Amino acid sequence: MNLFSRALAPCLALILFGAGAGSAGAQPLSLYQDEAQARLHCVGDAVVWLDFQTRRYYAAGQTRYGRGRHAVFTCRSQARRSGYRRSVFGRR
Repeated sequence: MNLFSRALAPCLALILFGAGAGSAGAQPLSLYQDEAQARLHCVGDAVVWLDFQTRRYYAAGQTRYGRGRHAVFTCRSQARRSGYRRSVFGRR
């Protein structure tokens, strides 16, 4: 098990099995370590950087896009359906 898998496992458990008030209607997500993998899956949808700790997502061009230890790429529509909110921080 690599470092990424060990760091991501607790976050995935929270997303997939639900915990806390904010995830009552959460849907499972397709998560990708690499932006290119996400682009192949998210045809016709924007790829976003999903931050598990803040439950926010960042679009390409934002300051925090692609940065962070507890985050991955996914499709914007999946992030919205799972209860993640768009971040306005670092918006250009």
